[in-house]
Amino acid sequence: MPPSRRELLAALACAALTGCQASGGGGTGAGADVPARPAGSGASVPRTSAPAAPDGSTPDGSAADAPATDGPPGSADPPPGAAGHAGAVARADLVSRYGQAEPTSWGFDGPGVLSRLPADDGTIALTLDACGGPQGNGYDEALIGFLRERQVPATLFLNSRWIDANLPVFHALAADPLFEIANHGTRHCPLSVSGRSAYDIPGTRDVGEVVDEITGNRAKLTELLGRPPRFFRSGTAYLDDVAARIVSDLGERFAGFTVNGDGGATFTAGQVHDAVTAAGPGAIVLAHMNHPAAGTAAGIATAVPRLLDEGRRFVRLSDAAP
Repeated sequence: MPPSRRELLAALACAALTGCQASGGGGTGAGADVPARPAGSGASVPRTSAPAAPDGSTPDGSAADAPATDGPPGSADPPPGAAGHAGAVARADLVSRYGQAEPTSWGFDGPGVLSRLPADDGTIALTLDACGGPQGNGYDEALIGFLRERQVPATLFLNSRWIDANLPVFHALAADPLFEIANHGTRHCPLSVSGRSAYDIPGTRDVGEVVDEITGNRAKLTELLGRPPRFFRSGTAYLDDVAARIVSDLGERFAGFTVNGDGGATFTAGQVHDAVTAAGPGAIVLAHMNHPAAGTAAGIATAVPRLLDEGRRFVRLSDAAP
């Protein structure tokens, strides 16, 4: 029996799971070994395949920071700085509000998730993740240099660990009006209130850890930028519906995606070109800026001029989303 559409989409999803895993800051090519799609996840799969996500058992292919607590779910004090803009009282309020809530979905969608631009006017949003961690702290200078040369705006989702490892680069990016800085989390975890995993990567375990994953990096970005970020994307882009509401309550909007542009930094330049040029009006393209040896920069460098020639216009998320 030929595979069903759902099975084909699931297979595509499994092919894009190494965005922050490849050693030496580079991609591993289209034939990279990847983990199986999480069994029974119930995730809704976008039409164009899954987001970039690391391989292995931790959010960056290496040992994650220790969980916030070994005590009852949601009961731990936040790590230093994690409360951020929300404040410790808001954290306690959120734990009280959502601590007993049972999630009903797990995947790439949820309340308030922005998965495509609201206006169908030929615009495309290029979003670039920098996931951080021992194998995810690279910087694709060629990719950013191309965007600057062609004056192509982008929204940059930066993880707390990547910022720490690339602080001078961060300051240069933040000072460039071409780019918008967004929140890619503190430990790069899937966002779950019940300890769900994505691709064998442990997610946050409870409401308190969800808040800390968002607000830890939010506090860092607010201090560095002088204002809080508007958009958040979790590690792997997975979340449940309760976590989605928490993101909104904290004043950020969860940014999903329409097109997976670089297969988690594993695509060849030709594959990146094909994926990105397939982006239609209103698409949010997800790719990576932390693996300079991958095919992302070369593929985008050929795809973007073609899209511009076709009349597409690139925007930052804040330029197109309310």
